[in-house]
Amino acid sequence: MRAARLIKMVLLLQSRPTMTASELARELEVSERTVTRDAQALSEAGVPVYAERGRAGGYRLVGGYRTRLTGLGRGEAEALFLSGVPGALREMGLEDIASAARLKVSAALLPSLRDAPRTAAQRFHLDAPGWFREPAAPALLPVIADAVWDDRCVSARYRRGESEVVRELEPYGLVLKAGVWYLCARVGGAATGTGTGTGAFRTYRIDRFVGADVMEDRFSRDDDFDLPGFWGAQAERFARSILRAEVVLRLSGAGVRNLPYAVDPVAARDALAGVPEPDGTGWVTVTLRVESEEVAHTQLAALGPEAEVLSPATLRERFAAEAIRLTKLYGRREG
Repeated sequence: MRAARLIKMVLLLQSRPTMTASELARELEVSERTVTRDAQALSEAGVPVYAERGRAGGYRLVGGYRTRLTGLGRGEAEALFLSGVPGALREMGLEDIASAARLKVSAALLPSLRDAPRTAAQRFHLDAPGWFREPAAPALLPVIADAVWDDRCVSARYRRGESEVVRELEPYGLVLKAGVWYLCARVGGAATGTGTGTGAFRTYRIDRFVGADVMEDRFSRDDDFDLPGFWGAQAERFARSILRAEVVLRLSGAGVRNLPYAVDPVAARDALAGVPEPDGTGWVTVTLRVESEEVAHTQLAALGPEAEVLSPATLRERFAAEAIRLTKLYGRREG
C-alpha cells in the first residue's frame, strides 16, 4: 500500500512543477504529516525530492529527474481509453486503475503538453443517464466487468419474469445505454450442450442479475465480434419488435420536422423514408408504426395541430374528443 503511494507521489511531482503538502495530501488521500514522512522516505531512497518554504513553496523534484516507472500495464492502458466516462469507470471499479494510467501518461509527456488532460476535461464531459432519474449502478457490475476484461466465463442467475434462470455466459462486452448497463454475451457450452464458443449472442440487463460467479475457465474470444455493430443491430431489432400497430396521419411541414422528436426514431425514419410530395396545402400523408394506440396518442399529442390522425378510427375519435375538451377548457370564460 505504501509503496504504491510513494510511486504515485513521484509521478505526481514529475507531472507538475511544484505541489504543496495540502495538494499532495488531497491527491494521495492521506494527512500532510504522512506526505512529509513519505517525502523523507523517497529522499532517503535516492529520489531527489526536496521542499521549498514560503508562499510559493512546496515539494518538487530536482530538475531533469525522470522515473522509469511510467510503463503502462494492460489494465491501465485499457482503462485509459475509457477515461472520458468517469462515472462508468467508477461503477465498474476501474477508477483507481484509470487514475494511475493518466498519471503515467502525464509524467511521460513533454512539459509543454502536461496541461492536455486538464484542458480536455474542461472541454468535454459525458453525462450518460437520461434526465430526471437517479442512476444506480448494479451491485454485480464490478464482478461482471472483471470477467469481461479477463475473458472468463460467468455462471449467472437472472430474473426472467417471476422465475430465475441460470446460464453459463461468455461475457463479451458492456454497454451503458441511458444510464442502464447491459451485458452482451454468448451462451456457453454448459447451457447449449455443444461446447464453448458455439452459443448465440444475447443481451442481458445487468440490474436483473441476482448472482454471478466468475469461473476459472477462460473462453476463446471471437476476434470478429463487433460490439458497437452488434449493439446497434440489437437495439434496432428491439425497437422494431415492439412497433406492432400502424397509424396513418397527415403532417404539416413542421410536423415532418418534429416527428423524430415525438416518436421512436426508428419508426419516424421508416415513416418518412420516400415521403411523397406535399399536397396543395403543404401536408403529406405517412404510415407510422407505433407500439399501441395508447402510446401513439401520448406521443402524437406533442405535435399538436401539426398532425392529423386519419386512421385507425378509434385513435382519431380519441383526438377529436380531446380537442372538444380542450376547446371547452380554453374557451372564453364569461364574467
